[in-house]
Amino acid sequence: MKVLILSATTGGGHMRAANALKEYILAKDPSSEVRIYDTIQYVSPRLNRTITGGYEYMAKNTPNLFGGMYKGSDKNSPINKPFEATLTSRGMRLLPMLDAFRPDIVITTHSFAAEMISTVKVRTELDFPVITILTDFAVHRTYINKGINAYIVSSEEMADQLCERGIDRSLAYVYGIPISGGFLKEIDREKAFLEEGLDPELPTVLIMAGSFGVTDVIKIYHKVVKSEAEFQIIVITGKNEKVFETFEKYLSKIDINNTIYQLSEMYPTIKQQRANYRNPRKLKPSKSTKLLYFTDRVEKYMRMSDIIVTKPGGLTVTEAIATGLPIAIFKPIPGQEEQNADFLVRNGMAVRLKKDKTCTETITQLINSPEKRRTMREAIARNSNGNSAEKIYGLMLRLLEDYKKAHGGLTFSSID
Repeated sequence: MKVLILSATTGGGHMRAANALKEYILAKDPSSEVRIYDTIQYVSPRLNRTITGGYEYMAKNTPNLFGGMYKGSDKNSPINKPFEATLTSRGMRLLPMLDAFRPDIVITTHSFAAEMISTVKVRTELDFPVITILTDFAVHRTYINKGINAYIVSSEEMADQLCERGIDRSLAYVYGIPISGGFLKEIDREKAFLEEGLDPELPTVLIMAGSFGVTDVIKIYHKVVKSEAEFQIIVITGKNEKVFETFEKYLSKIDINNTIYQLSEMYPTIKQQRANYRNPRKLKPSKSTKLLYFTDRVEKYMRMSDIIVTKPGGLTVTEAIATGLPIAIFKPIPGQEEQNADFLVRNGMAVRLKKDKTCTETITQLINSPEKRRTMREAIARNSNGNSAEKIYGLMLRLLEDYKKAHGGLTFSSID
């Protein structure tokens, strides 16, 4: 089976979903050929720099403007026509890729990729199955396009939203967002704590800081650490050197001996002299803290934790749900993150952390209330979609079989 996955790098989640699906397909059928393309980069590197750079700048520096643009683009307005025309015209540039690879099926994990592949199907005589995966927890109009054979959503609410926008309910599949298989596996928690130099008897708060700005990381940590509850903290900054170095300096001013430092073996270049463990000492009001720059074992740290503090990106949230981890949301960006936050809070899986002193109070209440965390985990279990990649893979096979029947046994790769 030849599978083409079209994604984009505006935010990290779209590519992570693409790679998770590729991982599963190849595990099930090593003879398959799976290619992932950064769609916008492929059709126009200049457009990609504009979109990706603009997204990152507005999300960090002018979030309200970003939210307004996101909301505005969800309307069928003349204002959106020029940009939509740009995507449509660029979409035809996918033809050389399609002709060279001749995939049996196309998967999209970004709305712009869905728009562009839709253009190809509408404007040409090519006919092949297309599955669109929505990587957030609310529907946006840019995901809805002609020629899409299936929409993968994360909840019945989203399926209803698609219906309200004119999509036949039979095309909506509540399978969730594909994530790496590691998030679906249990771990030996006691062994994990011993390996990481942490106390298995203490509750653990995980802060995923990679999508925060430097100032936000310091603020949220300062609020969390002020809690009088007993717990320890794991901070993962991701591939954000500025956040890591600033946070490291901040921790050293508080209590250098109360911090465990570790750099990923994959990225050992930043201050290698810090790449060691320091035995944590319980000094009030500090909390024992493990700081990591980048790790490919996020699923392990999620399984070790009792609460995750994060911005509500679609992939991170899905990974937290898969590991049954109650979520504390800090400063969602207006737009899809705000919609994700609303969904999570509405369904009892998350709480919001405010900038003021109630942030500390909320963390304290969660740490001191195992019953509250149990209730949140139960809500998470009700909303978990299990192994999304497995379900999507099954759907791919069914769609391919339908296409073979419709085309006399042929697929795209053999249609001339």
